[in-house]
Amino acid sequence: MNNLIKALRPYPMEELNRIKLKLKEKGIKIYDFGTGDPKEPTDPKIRKALIDAVPEISQYPSVSGRKELREAVSRWFRNRFGVLLDPDKEIIPSNGSKEAIFHFPLVFINTDIPEKKKVIFGTPAYPVYERGTLYANGEPFPVKLKEEDRFLLRLDRIDKSILEETRIVWINYPHNPTGATAPLSYFEEVYGICRENDIILCSDECYTEIFFDKKPPSALQVGKEGVIVFHSLSKRSGMTGYRTGFVAGDPQLIAEYKKGRASFGVATPDFIQKAAEVAWSDEKHVEKRREIFKEKRDIFLQFFTEIGLDFLYPEATFYFWVKAPTGMSGEEYAKHLLNYGIVISPGVNFCAGLEILENSCSSEYFRIALVPTVEECKEAVDIWKKAHMELKV
Repeated sequence: MNNLIKALRPYPMEELNRIKLKLKEKGIKIYDFGTGDPKEPTDPKIRKALIDAVPEISQYPSVSGRKELREAVSRWFRNRFGVLLDPDKEIIPSNGSKEAIFHFPLVFINTDIPEKKKVIFGTPAYPVYERGTLYANGEPFPVKLKEEDRFLLRLDRIDKSILEETRIVWINYPHNPTGATAPLSYFEEVYGICRENDIILCSDECYTEIFFDKKPPSALQVGKEGVIVFHSLSKRSGMTGYRTGFVAGDPQLIAEYKKGRASFGVATPDFIQKAAEVAWSDEKHVEKRREIFKEKRDIFLQFFTEIGLDFLYPEATFYFWVKAPTGMSGEEYAKHLLNYGIVISPGVNFCAGLEILENSCSSEYFRIALVPTVEECKEAVDIWKKAHMELKV
């Protein structure tokens, strides 16, 4: 096995699954705020579209996917962000965003040019940016995201020599795990630095549709050259199990990516693409989901304020990034809550797996995902309050 991959800690969500299985075996009721997989039902018209499209004979989908789906994505993107995307040259359907994010460095890191193999991303982060880089034989360059910077990746503070060796920069706003958002001016700044240094700017935008006040922007609003964005229906439409999303942006990069994808993947099955087409063509179900997430968010805004825990105010996503009680790490607090059936994700789960620098990723935080139902959130808060009061620091 590749020694770099072997050195990584277990994938965080798999570790959480093992913990939850042990709790179930003990007969403890679980309130799972660990994995970002909400329980709200997928809209009936999306499910019906999938069922109606299941064929008698199923055949391979293409890499390009259904033209009707790409056209639906193009319409949605124009209506949402004011950017016109060519459905034939600037959009590729994907199996959710995870596999597309993972595979992207395989196509674009040229191992014959060792002086241009670095991939920059902020930490804490979605683990796939680093892992995709390692599998592609690239060089991960994690940058610690700081509370005083509102967890924005500050490219302007990275040495010019590092930027010149960088092939890809990953940004992710609204951000997982912190829930941080970025203004359009931030995208403009990052875009300028990437263009100046011939860097591909990859923007993971899977959470742009889970917002509570201002609509988050897209990187493609500041330019297409050298920019690729990744979107998904997992969070927007409650379709995590469908595995459907898209990649869009610079037509030259899309053409190269399409060529590479033919070796390792295709679009989702046609019947899932039919369901995705319906999802991208409707906003009402998304508005309902945002209302539910807001109700859950407000429950925890009040709760964390009441028990005195510091957190980043979530303007978007369904995450809270919270500091553990004074004197404890996020991991220690998570272990304490497990005794009561409360599952949270310690912040270290989102630190780059190969980091060796001391304090390279803050350990005092934990993340909760607003996954349980509204009623379960209310129940969990009562139990959590008791657990917090019984805490011995």
